[in-house]
Amino acid sequence: MKNAYNFYTLIIGTEILNCRRKDAHFDFVTKALAHKGHTLKGSFSIEDDPALIIQTMKFIATQPNPILFSFGGIGSTPDDHTRLCVAKALGDGELYTHKEAKKIIEDKLGADAYPHPIVMAELPKEAELLHNPVNNMPAFSLQDRYFFMPGFPEMSHPMVTEILDKLIPHKKETHRHTLTAQCKENIFIEIMQKMPKGVEYSSLPKLLDDTWQVSISVACEDKLLAKEAFSLYTQLLDAKNIHYTLTDEA
Repeated sequence: MKNAYNFYTLIIGTEILNCRRKDAHFDFVTKALAHKGHTLKGSFSIEDDPALIIQTMKFIATQPNPILFSFGGIGSTPDDHTRLCVAKALGDGELYTHKEAKKIIEDKLGADAYPHPIVMAELPKEAELLHNPVNNMPAFSLQDRYFFMPGFPEMSHPMVTEILDKLIPHKKETHRHTLTAQCKENIFIEIMQKMPKGVEYSSLPKLLDDTWQVSISVACEDKLLAKEAFSLYTQLLDAKNIHYTLTDEA
């Protein structure tokens, strides 16, 4: 696959949504992707509802060149639905005993592997195991683009790092320019409408003590194009004699 990836996270767990546990995955993945010069296309936090899990996975699979990092629901308790949901959303709807996963669980737990933990060896067809650096218990992937990991950050986050190092061995260089101006964002609308294809831009307004300020950020893989696009904003501010500061430049 080429590096035109669209990255998604799927964070599964009712305990996240009812605030019994704080999510740690979103921040980690966004920072790990930023280190590689990429960003998330979307992130979904959903409860342990099989129908919703299946629908969300199917939606992500319809997007162009998706890479999915899914966290949670691959254990052996009754609310761990992810393995079967993956089979229904992305496979033939059935689970199969993965011989290597079965051996790992049996070697790790011995007689205690039965009757419950051994169900973690029941995986979708053609599932490939992911290395679990903490306890070696099975996590898995499909098609080298859908990655299903435990909800425990200490297990799953090293997996994400390892996956990204394989998918993106070299960081994508992005050239970014940012300013903060003492004005409303609406003066930039016509410029935003003319931003060239391939230029990422954002406008973040803020009201401080009845005074508006806005942060404008422009980024592009093309260094010259990033500079030219950013100059449209600074030229307008200079022409209108509006004070601004360059808050970041790379």
